[in-house]
Amino acid sequence: MQHDIVIIGGGAGGLELAARLGRKFGAREGRRRVLLIDRSIFHLWKPSLHEVAAGSLDSHQEGLSYPILARRNHFSFAFGDLTGLDPAAKTLTLGAIRNDDGEVLVEPRTLAFNTLVLAIGSGSNLFGTPGAAEHAHLLEDVADAEAFNRRLTSAFLTTAYSDGRTLNIAIVGAGATGVELSTELIEGHDELSAGLTQEQRFDLGVTLVEAAPRILGGLPERVSTKAAHALEAKGVRLLTDAKVNAVHAHRLDTSQGEIPADLIVWAAGVKASEQNRDLGLETGRLNQFVVDDHLRASAPGIYAMGDCAEAPGPDGRPVPARAQAAAQQAAYLARALSDPSRDPGPYVYHDKGSLVSLGGDRGVGSLMGNLGGPNFLIEGLVAKWAYMALHLDHHRAILGVRRTAILALSRLLHRRVSGRLKLH
Repeated sequence: MQHDIVIIGGGAGGLELAARLGRKFGAREGRRRVLLIDRSIFHLWKPSLHEVAAGSLDSHQEGLSYPILARRNHFSFAFGDLTGLDPAAKTLTLGAIRNDDGEVLVEPRTLAFNTLVLAIGSGSNLFGTPGAAEHAHLLEDVADAEAFNRRLTSAFLTTAYSDGRTLNIAIVGAGATGVELSTELIEGHDELSAGLTQEQRFDLGVTLVEAAPRILGGLPERVSTKAAHALEAKGVRLLTDAKVNAVHAHRLDTSQGEIPADLIVWAAGVKASEQNRDLGLETGRLNQFVVDDHLRASAPGIYAMGDCAEAPGPDGRPVPARAQAAAQQAAYLARALSDPSRDPGPYVYHDKGSLVSLGGDRGVGSLMGNLGGPNFLIEGLVAKWAYMALHLDHHRAILGVRRTAILALSRLLHRRVSGRLKLH
């Protein structure tokens, strides 16, 4: 089977690229020329995974079906997982699809392509920490988030009827995911407690462990300070300058002592899959595909974007693994691939700032640009609205303005009726 443009990975960048190209080519040409492949049948914005993990977001309600998105945006979709690549022959291999019992539903397939875009994302960097893979929960995809939520729900129930009356959760890594997860856990517990009898109420202890001197190390120090104060006000314990030496079933061994934990979440570091080194392309220290300033990988006709790409940044360092970078790269590649005869020039990453949700009507972040200086601090409800706007803007890129507005309204009304916390 031959395809013109094949995109592997339907994350924020890959899906936006497929939608842009499909709409550009139109209903007649788009479905024939553009093929998106993903290992999941539905799409969820990755920055929302911490909400799924905490139970404040229903993945089945939030998720968008790839086949439906393909129909509306004029591209084709195939379910599969990349297992092999021959850059010289321009062919790729998709692994067998199995059901929950291990039975093969679809045999391995080989596809040919003219142009390939790798947008397969990345995972967590465990830094070789003993016990991390065995005892810590990761939040790399929807399945991870749902698995943690099931454990969390069971832990809530067990603790409510136990003698200890305290549930301890440790989160390793105080980047955006760790910070946002801690606030969602605190607020979810508060909502749950309000509906329990006095005899069933229990305490929740959340400890955020960070090896760096401060939380949110990639953001300006003023943002970090504001966020730290907000977390401490909510009751989150912050432990900075604490390197995790080992992870055990019910505790962390750190450079600052032991931390008891009934549940452990690893939200530190970013590293691409080890499999990337076996695909015949040049990879970097973190297993990312090395690309030039046109996002071209080391073999002709192959591009890489998003978290799986090591792209040159304006300051000499690689472009950071952020959703805004993936969206910018999707827009760039859409221009480049829709008309190969025209050179769009080199890709240049523009940092538009960072925003962090602190639960409820609170947020904090910095906007890059001319508004109030080169690094304008926003916080509170304004920052929360700006954070929500980022999510809606992603949906606008794949659904359009009208459908995004309807979707946002329906979800708001659903939360008003069902409540913030999902325990089913």
